[in-house]
Amino acid sequence: MATMLPDGRRLGPHMPVGTGMVKAVDRAKAIGATTIQIFGDNPTAWKRRAGPPAEQAAFRERLSAYGIGPVAIHAAYLVNLAGNDAQFFASSVEVLAQELRTAPGFGARFVNVHTGSHRGTSVDAGVERLASGVAATLAEVPDGPDAPVLVLENSAGGGFPVGVTVEELADIADAVAARGVDERRVSFCLDTSHLWSAGYCLADPVETDALLDRFDRLVGLRRLAMIHLNDSKSTIGSRLDRHEHIGAGSIGETGMAHIITHPRLAHAAYYLETPGMEEGYDAVNVARAHDLATGRPLAPLPPEAFALPSRSRSAKSAAPA
Repeated sequence: MATMLPDGRRLGPHMPVGTGMVKAVDRAKAIGATTIQIFGDNPTAWKRRAGPPAEQAAFRERLSAYGIGPVAIHAAYLVNLAGNDAQFFASSVEVLAQELRTAPGFGARFVNVHTGSHRGTSVDAGVERLASGVAATLAEVPDGPDAPVLVLENSAGGGFPVGVTVEELADIADAVAARGVDERRVSFCLDTSHLWSAGYCLADPVETDALLDRFDRLVGLRRLAMIHLNDSKSTIGSRLDRHEHIGAGSIGETGMAHIITHPRLAHAAYYLETPGMEEGYDAVNVARAHDLATGRPLAPLPPEAFALPSRSRSAKSAAPA
């Protein structure tokens, strides 16, 4: 059973926890995951639960016993700090602040959120609103040694997005810093499927190296906390967010292997958001990532694997009870 990647970097899937939080950790251990991402609450609703889930303490204890971490909380999909609707902005700040406040209860180090949509205004305006939203959110959350890091995820490019290119991510970092936010409280996540859909040719290792060089110059690789490791069903530059099994999509084996083993990414945690997580393909994709990391050829996937939706997590099964 695969466990730690050869150089010690950590990798694991987004785990549904709605059918049992401890059960999810046991599943992660069984499939060789060394880190996990979860939803802390319903990802498609504004209303947050009144108190912690019943299994939360046992969940933390089991994570510690297995040495699984860092845990990432994926924020609610509804959150959009870049839009120009004042009530939606306020609700987004409130929900994201709650995600950050409750993250330590899950033992989570990161809270990951999409950079959002400017809703037809302009990228520059969206960047400024996003930065203001980040500052407003973090002002609501106590800082300290257990405080989670807010992690901003690049966009695939559909729907009036901000944060599609490295340059836009750098503009976001600068705008957040201009509002006096401590750099250590905000990091970044690069989703490989999103990068591909935005026009970055990750199938070519030379292009990936150039991308990382540019990110390091403009943002700083030290601030790259997370990688969403997803192959893509889409054509490059399509701006369509369609995830595929590791090594079986448009990025392919060579491109994915280069990302998994890249020496400049060894400090980041890798999280899979690949199809069929609840149908047993969590284990399949963790194993495929380990095979690529160790130079083993990938086994062909059965035809039914490609009929699975790119995202199979429902809000009901994803959120803890």
